[in-house]
This record gives sequence, C-alpha cells and structure tokens, in this order.
Amino acid sequence: MSNTPQKKSQIVSFEDEPLMLVDSDDQVTGVLDKAGCHDGDGRLHRAFSLFIFNANGELLMQKRAQGKRLWPGFWSNSCCSHPRNGEDTDAAAERRLWEELSQRAELSFVYKFEYKASYEDRGTEHELCWVYVGRSNDEPVVNQEEVEEIRWISAAELNAEMAASPGAFTPWFKLEWRALTQHHAALLPSVS
Repeated sequence: MSNTPQKKSQIVSFEDEPLMLVDSDDQVTGVLDKAGCHDGDGRLHRAFSLFIFNANGELLMQKRAQGKRLWPGFWSNSCCSHPRNGEDTDAAAERRLWEELSQRAELSFVYKFEYKASYEDRGTEHELCWVYVGRSNDEPVVNQEEVEEIRWISAAELNAEMAASPGAFTPWFKLEWRALTQHHAALLPSVS
C-alpha cells in the first residue's frame, strides 16, 4: 500500500564525506571520500542496509530520490548508507534512519556481505554491507533529498513484484532480500 507521508528537506549526504575503505574481511585499510569510493570501478568500502518492519509484518520500502547519483528512482530497502570514517556502524545506522525517515527502531545485526554493481556510466557500488532488521511503528517523515516515495508492503506482494519487474529494484536489495528470506527467515515477521 502507498503512503502520503510527511516530508522534510535536509541535505544529509555529501560527496566529500570520508568513508572507510575495507578489505574483504571488513578490516579498515584507509579513508576515501564518497565520490572516490563510487567513481569508475568503485573501491571497497563499508556500508549498511536496514530492513524496517511494522506491527503488521510489512516492510518499509523506499524509492530512491531522483537526485541520487546511483540508482535514482529505483525501489530499495528501508534505508541504506555508509558509516563515516571512525563512526560505529550501529550508531551510523541509527543516525541515517533518523535523517532519512525520522524513525527510531531497535536494530538487530543479521549478516554482512560483499557485492559489486555498476550503474550506467555514473559509477559503481563496491561495498562490504552490514544488514540489519528492525521494527518501528513510527510514522515516517520522508527526507526528499534522499527518498522520493515510500510504502509498506507484505513479503508476498514484494515477492510477486520482484518476479514481475526485477529491474525496478536496486541490485543490493535483491541480494539482501533473497538472503534474508532464504537464510534468516526466522528473524523476519510474516515472511511467506
């Protein structure tokens, strides 16, 4: 179902943000600005993805803002971003959920994985991504700088949409949703 949420406009993401470069074991190897991490073939850096569910077991999905450099206008998980250099990943996840959606949630770390995906000629995501699940009944307030649209959706409806239109979703979301539903389903509410 679609929502008409409250909206705000606040710039919270910058191309010169210092991000943590990591190796495949998630050990920090250096620091590079966000633009540099995503240029060309991409540089492996730490990131996180949040999956927020409501009391009905529905997942909060976001359509990425048109101003995003990579995958603008694509549907994705509730929230995703990067910890800044020296920032604890759990704290960064909580910070970003508030910045993008004005939500608070008790987040549970589930797993992490490495992936790489290029978007047209605009750049590449090469991330070591920490995946979290949380629950919130807070009414989202959308930061229009980051999010174009949101909706709550059941697992069954989402699976049907992804089968019919896989190109409408970000590559990391598809990988994460498959892993969550196939290997971590006990942590998710009402997954069918």
